[in-house]
This record gives sequence, C-alpha cells and structure tokens, in this order.
Amino acid sequence: MNTLKLEIVTPEGQIFTNDVKGVTLPGKEGEFGVLPNHASIVALLQAGIIDIELKDGNHDVVAINWGHVKVDENSVTILADGAVSIGGTSESEVAKSLEAAKELLKSISDSDVAIAMATAKIESAAKLKKF
Repeated sequence: MNTLKLEIVTPEGQIFTNDVKGVTLPGKEGEFGVLPNHASIVALLQAGIIDIELKDGNHDVVAINWGHVKVDENSVTILADGAVSIGGTSESEVAKSLEAAKELLKSISDSDVAIAMATAKIESAAKLKKF
C-alpha cells in the first residue's frame, strides 16, 4: 500500500504522526490534496481543517489557525501555530474538542468567511465520527 508519513507539529508539541493514504490541506490559495509521490512543495496554510485519510479508509480531522507545510514524495510535515484534533471515543469528548477548535478559529481575524467555512466543515466531520 502506498502511504505518506504525515506529521503535524505546533509550538506545544506533536499533534499527529502516522502513515496515511492522503491528506487535504487548507492552502492560502485554496484547498489542495496530497497523495503518495506528490511533487515537492512548500506552502502557506490558512485557517481551516486538515482532512486526513487514514490507512483503513477512515478520516481524522485537525483544525489549524495557520501554518506552513513541506511536502516531499513520501512525507508531509505541517508546522502550525495552533491546532486541535477533532476526535475522541465519546460524544462528550468530540463535543469538547469541537468547542476547542471553534475557539482556535475565533482567535484569528483573517476572514470571517474562511472561519465560517472551517467551522462548518469541523461540525460536519464531528457528526460523521462513529462511537
């Protein structure tokens, strides 16, 4: 199976590290996807969500306020100023992480439209979580 090594790091530490099938990122110029054997790039990320497709086909979601990404053929490294993983094993844990993600997005003032879109995507992703 062709996979990418994905790592998401903030000033507080590592948020995510694992091999994944692919990842969709909130680029400054628009969303873009990265699959194995992608061309090498460095890009600026805006407020939004990182949609991670895991090896088993499930998805994880991480909200970020802004950051940078370095993509190589078989690895993706994201340096984010702030990030919140949306997840948990119960509805209350998901609700708590969802609220933290909304607060993270409210902490920036770049674009109300971008924040509204990211919040809607986070809420949608949280509803798809299976317990």
